[in-house]
Amino acid sequence: MDKTILVTGAAGFIGSHASQRLMQQGYRVVGVDNFCDFYDRSWKELNIKTIAGDRFAIEEMDITDGPRISKLISTVKPWAILHLAAMAGVRPSIEDPSLYAKVNVEGTTNLLEAARLNDVRKFAFASSSSVYGNNPKVPFSEEDGVEEPISPYAATKRAGELICHTFWHLYKMPIAALRFFTVYGPRQRPDLAIHKFTRLISAGKPVPYFGDGSTSRDYTFVDDTVSGIVSAIHKIERFRIYNLGGSNPVSLAELVAGLETAIGKKAILDKKPAQPGDVERTFADITRSTVELAYEPTIALAEGLRRFVAWFNEFGHLYQLPARKS
Repeated sequence: MDKTILVTGAAGFIGSHASQRLMQQGYRVVGVDNFCDFYDRSWKELNIKTIAGDRFAIEEMDITDGPRISKLISTVKPWAILHLAAMAGVRPSIEDPSLYAKVNVEGTTNLLEAARLNDVRKFAFASSSSVYGNNPKVPFSEEDGVEEPISPYAATKRAGELICHTFWHLYKMPIAALRFFTVYGPRQRPDLAIHKFTRLISAGKPVPYFGDGSTSRDYTFVDDTVSGIVSAIHKIERFRIYNLGGSNPVSLAELVAGLETAIGKKAILDKKPAQPGDVERTFADITRSTVELAYEPTIALAEGLRRFVAWFNEFGHLYQLPARKS
């Protein structure tokens, strides 16, 4: 297969796994990443080394630089674009909403316009379960209303979905908007809960524990998420939103207990008030994804945590504190 797929955010957690899977399927992958200082650059460089091969190339570039992005896409002429690059995180978005709007909305628009101008055949956009806000109805369905986001991050992801729909409406570019549900696994970003908690528990340090432990998340192992991504790229023929979750929410208290088992060490809890902007729960209805994408998560949380902790024990010593304020 000589088709090229351009992957934004390719040096990141999900991006490196998706790039690896696409290369295994015979695609050539051209990655785009700006190696921003949201967390230490060395982690992304390690990801790149892990997935390097003759079917992979990486360009250090910012998606907010419209002319450079357009030039790259016109040169590469990718068959498809997998757009994962974004400013991530609910809490940091409250601190700097303008940056999140610029990267996540303007950057997405730059890519869509360049894709249109260069006859890209498929476009997959990484959205988020955060768009559901505190929807009292569970599980969350793609048919549910998402008019009330509770963080700037969630609002930018919903805005991205809307601009994607606009490009489908105007130009009939097939676009999949993929709502990810708390993806975890090897190479996970060091600021995310499972990675952060593993590091702190392993070191015998207090774990920040927000609320009473009842908040729950639909954790999804990265291999399962990538299977959904790849299937969407292959099958999408119009604009369509898909939930990619595990459909099995786990409370914060249950997560900590699972990590204690996987690590073999008790956690020291530093109990704090609930955080503004955090949703109470996420829970994916994956009926549409199962029917239309043959998406079927297979990695249970206990096994996923075991795999993550094994990876952390091998690479965790390389971790450095993030450059930004935590």
